[in-house]
Amino acid sequence: MPKRMIIAAALALGTALPLAGQASEALKSLPPVTVYKNPWCGCCGGWIEHMRENGFEVTARDVEDLEPVKASMKVPEDVMSCHTARIGDYVIEGHVPVAEVIRLLDERPEAIGLAVPGMVVGSPGMEQGNAYEPYEVILFGEGGSREVFARY
Repeated sequence: MPKRMIIAAALALGTALPLAGQASEALKSLPPVTVYKNPWCGCCGGWIEHMRENGFEVTARDVEDLEPVKASMKVPEDVMSCHTARIGDYVIEGHVPVAEVIRLLDERPEAIGLAVPGMVVGSPGMEQGNAYEPYEVILFGEGGSREVFARY
């Protein structure tokens, strides 16, 4: 099993400790992340911290109007959330768990990217105590294709 899949599985099960400072060779090869977010959105900072704690180098770009960013990255309206990130060749829209980002980078499916539509309580960056809403991570592609990539 590839190292990234082992890491993704551990993270998905919630059994892994934060990987910051303990980056394996697999994590050292992860591409940098650029996040485009509204300067006043606090939950975006929570997601950025989630990514950093798990070995990603993240650059945040404050943008007051995200619509042109989302349009240029081909994010469909029905999967939009509060922030948009570029990771290698992929787009990550919203509060996608790091385990699914690592899985995406490992499996390399033909797609534009992943999204967690809206702002789901309990998703990374949207934690509110023990509150939790079930949600899906959507793999989206050219021509409007959609596929459930993971369920939480």
